[in-house]
Amino acid sequence: MIDLHCHILPGLDDGALDLDDSLAMACQAERDGIEAVCATPHIRHDHNVRIEEIVARVDSLQAHLDAEGIGVRVLPGGELAQTQADDLSDTQLRSVTLGGNGGSRGEAGGAGGDGGWILLEPAPGPLGDGLSEVVRRLAQRGLKTIIAHPERHAGADFSERLRRLADDGALIQWTAEFIAESEPEGFVMGLARDGLVDLLSSDAHSSHAGRPVALAAGFTHLATVRSAEQIAWSADLAPRAIVRGEPVTRLP
Repeated sequence: MIDLHCHILPGLDDGALDLDDSLAMACQAERDGIEAVCATPHIRHDHNVRIEEIVARVDSLQAHLDAEGIGVRVLPGGELAQTQADDLSDTQLRSVTLGGNGGSRGEAGGAGGDGGWILLEPAPGPLGDGLSEVVRRLAQRGLKTIIAHPERHAGADFSERLRRLADDGALIQWTAEFIAESEPEGFVMGLARDGLVDLLSSDAHSSHAGRPVALAAGFTHLATVRSAEQIAWSADLAPRAIVRGEPVTRLP
């Protein structure tokens, strides 16, 4: 499994407090069977994340993981705020794609492209027209989009907006812990049956509290409404293609 959304870089945004916290998060990932984690610091106005430093910070953390014998790879990325997407240059956007520059190091499944998938954080509140507009503008700039944690942005027309985003080519990434705790016959699992739960990620911020770096329980619960083929696509095939910057064809 590959975790596409994790705030594992130490002392950067609201994620890992320090190096020890990052190492502990990587240990959580290893115990859960996660082979690679995309480091996705917040790229938004209230966090002073220097995009040009992300790859070096990832390489530094990877060196510490290797020294400690922790068998998890860290890949560069970012969680780009909807409200900041139009402010970034093409070079900056490419620098925060999931796995961007990672293929050259042979991580998470072999060599690949220079990144092509943006993890996009919706603006606060229910999903709105502005999100779809940003997805389309990113597509015009040659970038594909993954919508982060939609469970935090529900509104009266939630399922319809998710379907429109999917029809526009976006993938929908839910928080694994949220899916694991969803009612088996509830609304969210109904969305999963309808093909609107594409990916699961931890969105973990620390080993001390909150969500762990874990995906397995979420996929186990998702498997009650999705086929084995669909789970293999969500847990392995699609994330592996994403970090290589490759196109992904959604399963029916």
